[in-house]
Amino acid sequence: MNATLVAANQGIELVISNSDQYQTWLVMQPAVTRNWLLHTQFSGLGLSLIPGTDGKIAQAVFVHDDLDHYFSCGDLAKQLPAEQFLLVADQQYHKAIAFSWAVGSYRFDHYRENSSQQAILAVDDQALVNEANMHARAISLVRDLINTPPMDMMPEHLAETMQSLADEFNADFKQVVGEQLLSENYPTIHAVGRASIHQPRLLDMNWGQHSDPKITLVGKGVCFDSGGLDIKASAGMRNMKKDMGGAAHVLGLAQLIMAKNLPVRLRVIIPAVENAVSSNALRPGDVIVTRKGISVEVHNTDAEGRLVLCDALAEAENDAPELLIDFATLTGAMRIALGTELPGFFSTNPKIAAQVTAAGAQVSDPVWQMPLYTPYKDYLKSEVADMTNCSIMPQGGSIAAALYLQEFINPGTDWLHFDIMGWNNRALSGRPLGGEAFGVRAVFAYLQNRYATK
Repeated sequence: MNATLVAANQGIELVISNSDQYQTWLVMQPAVTRNWLLHTQFSGLGLSLIPGTDGKIAQAVFVHDDLDHYFSCGDLAKQLPAEQFLLVADQQYHKAIAFSWAVGSYRFDHYRENSSQQAILAVDDQALVNEANMHARAISLVRDLINTPPMDMMPEHLAETMQSLADEFNADFKQVVGEQLLSENYPTIHAVGRASIHQPRLLDMNWGQHSDPKITLVGKGVCFDSGGLDIKASAGMRNMKKDMGGAAHVLGLAQLIMAKNLPVRLRVIIPAVENAVSSNALRPGDVIVTRKGISVEVHNTDAEGRLVLCDALAEAENDAPELLIDFATLTGAMRIALGTELPGFFSTNPKIAAQVTAAGAQVSDPVWQMPLYTPYKDYLKSEVADMTNCSIMPQGGSIAAALYLQEFINPGTDWLHFDIMGWNNRALSGRPLGGEAFGVRAVFAYLQNRYATK
């Protein structure tokens, strides 16, 4: 990341005001400032650059109607010229402003030259700058992983990313690769990924003190999803590089947890595969006996995410974690229900669900709880196996997928399952088109509230 947010007390004054405070600020300004804003027809919302007598920028003013929102200033770094600006704003807004500036400076230019400089925001608070940059770095990791073309983001590349995180934070990393998945009893991960020249694998990282509470994160790592033999149409396949978004999310969340040094025993598990088409590809109608011993009839090879996740979740339960969380770009049905910008999640613990939702609202990372409506388990019935991998019914698809995964969760486990988009279909303040993190900061804020105070 570029250093666009720094701890310093010098720069062109950047006044950031909430709209309900703007008039109070305005009447206290010199006549030249008031006249400039009047005669440039500044509406009292947005950005204005105020020149000095030498024609250079003497001051910048930005007014927003909700500075508590964590993306309120997300476009400022790209709207302002490449100078250093000094933040002048009420202290209560500094945290949100710093975050939105840092995360709004993101750009994905790995495949093209971009030597243009960006504006820098100086904030006279080292701890605040460190905190904002820590979050922005995690969000950038999620975005970069999702945005990277599949030729450079296959299972082996996800393994390299996890290895780098393990090296940085002194964590333990191992992986189970290719045919070894069969000998170590991860049959569904192998079945989904065996058709690709990029060998399927289970990635596994452990960090923290053994005596601390066990938190396990599981992320769907389907690095490209053709749909398998139930192949997708071209429009549906175009952005399937994002189908490893769940893996990207848990890696970003893990980076936050380790960078903040939360007192937890963290485990991160990623089943990493490419769902390709070949002569040995998984077929509709095949039956797989999963790691847990549950037999699954493959109704549709394009419902592969839950297949790779079920073996990973079964493995996660071996440690009896205090909290088990998975992220996955799992169903189009969730996008139909909630749209692309509000991630839905399911939970076996209503209290934790409410706390995660509240934590997300505090940091402008909204999430929405969906029901684990058990009568829909009937949608997963099979005539030849214990269950199918997806419903034959067109309704309630995200619920049916969650209920499928729940079969691999032990009774009594506190479990959260996030069904996310992982992608911005439109540009919003601080959130460009492309890969995006949904729910990562909500979960992190919850974990901080729960564990950092102990």
